[in-house]
Amino acid sequence: MSQTLRLLSEHACFGGVQRFYEHASEATGTPMRFGVYLPPQAAQGPCPAVVYLAGLTCTEETFAIKAGAQREAARLGLILVSPDTSPRGTGIDGADALWDFGHGAGFYLDATQAPWSAHFRMERYITRELHALLCAQLPLRPDAIGLMGHSMGGHGALTLALRHPGLYRSVSALAPIVAPSQVPWGRKAFAGYLGPDESSWAAHDACALIAAGHRLPPLLVDQGLADKFLAEQLQPERLEAACRAAGQDLTLRRHAGYDHGYYFVASVIADHLQHHAVRLKTG
Repeated sequence: MSQTLRLLSEHACFGGVQRFYEHASEATGTPMRFGVYLPPQAAQGPCPAVVYLAGLTCTEETFAIKAGAQREAARLGLILVSPDTSPRGTGIDGADALWDFGHGAGFYLDATQAPWSAHFRMERYITRELHALLCAQLPLRPDAIGLMGHSMGGHGALTLALRHPGLYRSVSALAPIVAPSQVPWGRKAFAGYLGPDESSWAAHDACALIAAGHRLPPLLVDQGLADKFLAEQLQPERLEAACRAAGQDLTLRRHAGYDHGYYFVASVIADHLQHHAVRLKTG
């Protein structure tokens, strides 16, 4: 793993600083970018951190620019990390042809099918390479890292936390894809990245993992009821049923009038950061 971070930009923000970095990734074999918000408290010593996984078509800048999270992170003393959603510039034919598969749509898993398996190793990148890099390079507490995400990133937050118990002390999701093996977005991605054998897909499906005995810290999920993807792609009732059957602690909040975008994310982000702060500071 390259330990060399290249600072791309830096912006003063609510008494802290928003930065964007690039580094050479061994996991993906490409340059990878991520954003970091350091609250003012980070100047005094290590702080808890929350990693945010963004959704389809997003980049490392989307959350930092659109969610309005820095104000609350500054108040709570939380570091925010926002990695890109996939490797870029892979040279794979067709990687830019679709908005919901390929570049910008890594689905936070390690592809097993050529040509994607050469670079699309996002699980390894997030949970091993980036995790180690953050612990080595940032003033964060390695024992106090949370994970959250939106849409495809909500799927990533759920499955990575389920697959790597103990790595993340707190978990939450906004409008997540909870059962990707059962909905069009996930089935398209899984077929392309993992191949046609659907028996391998359950290992990357949050509802299936919970049913198989994997567990999360107390989970907060928010879902807008005016979300145009609700019925076909998201289906939070599947997560609700899986958690109920397994005894997994879940708070699922449904919000009338809210859609899938960042106006929704911005409306609930403070609650999510408070959820993480409680777990990370006292859990």
